[in-house]
Amino acid sequence: MNNLSYLEKLLEDVEVEWKQLADIAEIYSGLTGKNKADFESGDAKYISYKNIFNNIEVDPNQLELVKVSENERQHKVRYGDILFTGSSEIAVEAGMSSAVTIDFKEPVYLNSFSFGVRFNDDVKMMPEFSKYLFRSRFMRAEIAKSASGVTRFNISKARFKKILVPIPCPNNPEKSLAIQAEIVRILDTFTELTAELTAELNMRKKQYNYYRNQLLSFKEDEVEWKTLGEIGNFIRGNGLQKKDLLTKGFPAIHYGQIYTKYGLTANETFSYISDELGKKLRKANYNDLLLATTSENDEDVVKPLAWLGNDVAISGDMMLFRHKQNVKYLAHFFLTENFQAQKRKYITGAKVRRVSSTDLAKIVVPIPYPNNPEKSLAEQARIASILDKFDTLTTSLQEGLPREIELRQKQYEYYRDLLLNFPKPDPDKAD
Repeated sequence: MNNLSYLEKLLEDVEVEWKQLADIAEIYSGLTGKNKADFESGDAKYISYKNIFNNIEVDPNQLELVKVSENERQHKVRYGDILFTGSSEIAVEAGMSSAVTIDFKEPVYLNSFSFGVRFNDDVKMMPEFSKYLFRSRFMRAEIAKSASGVTRFNISKARFKKILVPIPCPNNPEKSLAIQAEIVRILDTFTELTAELTAELNMRKKQYNYYRNQLLSFKEDEVEWKTLGEIGNFIRGNGLQKKDLLTKGFPAIHYGQIYTKYGLTANETFSYISDELGKKLRKANYNDLLLATTSENDEDVVKPLAWLGNDVAISGDMMLFRHKQNVKYLAHFFLTENFQAQKRKYITGAKVRRVSSTDLAKIVVPIPYPNNPEKSLAEQARIASILDKFDTLTTSLQEGLPREIELRQKQYEYYRDLLLNFPKPDPDKAD
């Protein structure tokens, strides 16, 4: 990169001093004394845990509301602050950072399960630089070391304060800021490109949704609407738990993997079980539609997976739908607004949302040319083929936009860690 040659010249003979956070910044807490009602009624803005976790810089369009009285003593965030999540279910994701790169014109507060870092006035640290620094690989590794726990990992403030932070040219603020600005300029080019690709991906997804709804909307005389119970039957999975999963053996799918591992279609699994257990469990066949029947939200419950492989064992909290239609056609229909509207009527449960096979059997689907099975399957295949192209473009990690975004993200991470990997003093050579 031509940008790097200029930066190398800029970094030539540069002194980098590593200082403990406790010596260069203060740490403040998020909102205190708040209850559920305060977050349901209020007009004060605050930065949520999710806003911090998902963004290297705070997104002002994702601010949420909370009730804060005039006499309350709560910390307000400022331009230049670095915000951190206080805990996570896994240690490596605890203490995720997000920089405040906006000078808010009104009070903005911080989520209760987070904390903020504010650099001392004599420390020249651009928040635009900090947003990259604290997400770099080596800083993330140091932050993770300050977390401890069993089922949930919490950041220890005492250990967190001891983290060393690199300050380029601490005795020459002007040059320090120039170096930071150049690093920011280089890294911004990568993040802007990724943002452009992500925006294009979102546009393609909207396009896919539009065409899917259009292609799967029919006039009354073009199709016959039949209930799922009329065209097939549901079979529940059984007895497969996460602890049973292996790296080789008999192919198996756990219901949670439908959300985390699979797209719309698959012909091989990510996990396996012992051959002995495989003999005992219910199995899906080629052309079965696999369904995850429980979820924490309404949108995801009954997420479909068209199975195009050999026999595969399935877990509880999922079921297979056995039928004589084109499985990819049905999978695409399960994502339409029509299907979602029908499904919502049958969702039950509070924290865990689910739909029973009895209720799913009542949902109607469009069957083209119902009196001519061969012609019907040909039409279903034609529609599925068109929608498959959009699905590949918007979800495939082997090709399409997601693949390009993944490559650009890796390129950005490589240069981020390269640029921010300042040399540390060797303690063995210290005086």
